[in-house]
Amino acid sequence: MGEIAWSNGVRVEFSAPAALHGQPDVLTPEDAFVGALNVCFQLMFIWMTEKLGIDLASYRCEAEGLVEELLDRTSTFKKVVLRPRIEVRNCKEDTVNRALKLAEKYSLVAQSIKAEVIIVPEIHIVEP
Repeated sequence: MGEIAWSNGVRVEFSAPAALHGQPDVLTPEDAFVGALNVCFQLMFIWMTEKLGIDLASYRCEAEGLVEELLDRTSTFKKVVLRPRIEVRNCKEDTVNRALKLAEKYSLVAQSIKAEVIIVPEIHIVEP
C-alpha cells in the first residue's frame, strides 16, 4: 500500500486490488484510470452545455471498465462504459446528444486511451 500526493495538496492511499493481495476499500490504479475518464468527460460535458446554452439541471454518471485478459497473462482495458443520467430543462434531446459527442471529442483522457469509450446516456427533458 502507498500514498499518492497531487500538486494541489490532495493525498490518497492506493493499493493493488484486493483480489491481487492488495488492501480493500482504497484507490486502485484501475479505479483511478476509470475515474479519470469519468471526471474528464463530465467536465467537458458541463463545458459543452454552457457553450450550447443547455439548462443542465443534474448530471450523474456511473463508469465501468471492462478488462480483457490476454493469452500472455497480461490484461488491458478493452472498453470503458459511461452511463450518464442527465436532466435538462427546455432542450431538445438532439442538442444534449451533440453536447455528449463534443464532450467525448474534447476529453483529453478519452482521446488518450486505446480502450473503446462507450457512452450510454439516459436523458430526461423537463418542460416548464
